[in-house]
This record gives sequence, C-alpha cells and structure tokens, in this order.
Amino acid sequence: MGIRLVATVTATSLLALTTAGVATADTTVDRGVVQEALDEVTRSGGVLGVQARVTDGRRQHTARSGKAELDSERPVPLDGRFRVGSITKTFVSTVLLQLAGEGKVDLDAPVVRYLPGLVDERITVRQVLQHTSGLYSYTNDLPVNPDEFEEVRYKHWSPQELLAIATAKPLDFEPGTSWNYSNTNYVVAGLLVEKLTGKPYEKAVEQRIIKPLRLHDTEVPGDSPNIKGPHAHGYWTVNGKPSDITRLNPSVAWAAGEMISTTRDLDTFVVALTSGKLLKPAQQRELTKTTEVSPDYGLGLVVQTLPCGTKVYGHSGGIPGYNTEMISTPDTKKRLELSATSSPQPGNPREPLNRLLTAVFC
Repeated sequence: MGIRLVATVTATSLLALTTAGVATADTTVDRGVVQEALDEVTRSGGVLGVQARVTDGRRQHTARSGKAELDSERPVPLDGRFRVGSITKTFVSTVLLQLAGEGKVDLDAPVVRYLPGLVDERITVRQVLQHTSGLYSYTNDLPVNPDEFEEVRYKHWSPQELLAIATAKPLDFEPGTSWNYSNTNYVVAGLLVEKLTGKPYEKAVEQRIIKPLRLHDTEVPGDSPNIKGPHAHGYWTVNGKPSDITRLNPSVAWAAGEMISTTRDLDTFVVALTSGKLLKPAQQRELTKTTEVSPDYGLGLVVQTLPCGTKVYGHSGGIPGYNTEMISTPDTKKRLELSATSSPQPGNPREPLNRLLTAVFC
C-alpha cells in the first residue's frame, strides 16, 4: 500500500513491501542486519540519508546511514527532525475518534450534518477516515513535477482551495463501495475537527495529543517553511540540477500531511495509540476495524499481516524530500520508525528496505 502525499524520488513504503521472511525461534532483532540494510538503502540510490529507531521488547536502539547534506560528510542526526507526511493523518483521525468518544460526532453520520454542503451528502465521517468516500485526491492535480513545484513551493494553500480542486471532479466511485487513498479525505477530516472543536485543527492536535504525550519535537508548522533543530536535508532534480527541497510551505499538505516530528516522538505516539492510552475502548476498536473494501486500512491506520505472519499497525508518509515509516506490532513489543531523505541520484531501495522489515518484524 503506497501511501504518499506527493510523488517523491523514493516513493517506496515499507508497508507496501512483500517479504519472504519467515518467523524463526530466535525473534531477537539483529542490529548488524539492521545496519547493513540501512547502508544498502543509501548505496542503492534515491536516498541520501536514513535514520531509524528499532524497538525489540525492552531493547531499543537507533541507527543511521548516509549524509545529512549533499555537499557535506555530516552524518544524519540520530535525533533529527523531519517531515512525517501522511502520518499526520493518524494524528487527525485520533482526534476525531476522541471526539466520537465524547459524543460530539457520529462516525456513521454524513459529513454534511456537521459541514452542510461541503461534500456529497452520502459521504460519512467513517468513509472519510477510511478512504472509502470516493473523493478525488486533490494531489493528483497539483504540480508535483520538481520543475513545476519549484514555482509554488512557498505558496500558501487554504484547505478550501485544496478541497475545491477535488470537488471539481466527479467521485472516483460510489461512497462505501471501494477504497482509494485520497488526501482530500483528510482535508475534510481537518475541517471536521475545526467545526467540532471551534479551534484550528492544529490546536486540537496539540492540546489532545502533542502536549499530553510531551512530544516536544513534534509540531504542526502551518506556513513556516523551516524545520527547526537538527535535521537532514532532502533533494531532487530541478532543471537538470540537484535542488534542496527541505524548505517548502507545507500548507499544500495541511491536515493530510504537514506535520514534523522525530523517531522518538513517533515511537511515543504509536505506543500510546496502539496500547489504548489515547482512545476509549469503543473507539480503540473502531481505529483498527477494516472492511471488505478496505481490508488493510482502519481509520487513519494501516492494519496488515505480513507474509511471515506478523500483524502490524502503522502508517507511511511522503512529502517532497522525506519518506517516513511508523510501524508497530499490536502488543507494541516490536516497533520501527524511520525517516529517509531523498537524493537527486536515481535508485531503488526496495530490496534493502524489504530486508529491514524482515529483520525487525519477521
């Protein structure tokens, strides 16, 4: 399942990989194999640098490979911040599920009950969170080619502007009849949060998740193009030359993918979410509930059984310059958070990423 906000140089999702890994009696994660896989990722092209946090029971370690900047030998910071892309969706979905637990929203009610006239009246809140609404993804019509995106990289995009791009197109399918990953769904989800809480969605995320969990390196940046603190840079090719794409206005992603975080903060978040610390029991069950048309996606969370038999929860994220993964077993004993920065050099890191997934979870 490729989950990407905008096409990037290395649009490879760990959760989209198929692995031939087989569970064995020894389930301890081999740190050497993890490091070898990361080194191969950066050697394979397409990825300039990568950092990862691996949890194996009570043991946790960080690893890295590659460079933080193209013209420097500075290593990727192990505590570096990065754009998490679509993992933002999991934060937003969690807030809406909290609101459902408080009786402020009915997941099976039409969106128009709360936001009259916004979308097709048949589309429910659940369908928006589960990508079964049929809404056309606005990112399909954005200038995502590097040469084109360069002209709008600092542009402010309002959520209404993003939604208008999508609603100008017909639905991809009748609501509830199929599944299609659409970033428009989480623009709608962000607007729902704002309507139901009476405050900007980022304030709701901060007050309900970021502050209670003390995610000190996590933020919703709004129009700010900067990544504060230590961070690695991402690159792509513009007009035939390498270009640093680290700074951009992330309002183009809004509630579908604008957040910034670290592997440590994402680890804290996925543990709290998976273990039921953020949601009431009824909403915790809704979080991971899949359907026939959405067999691998709950409400803002990927729910998948790997070929080796291990069940995992998580989400991927992609935005120009950055690809991110957040994966955990349901019991949280095995976890992986990863950020890879793109390189102007073409390549395919699929196989080493496959080996990394196998090493951690199989």
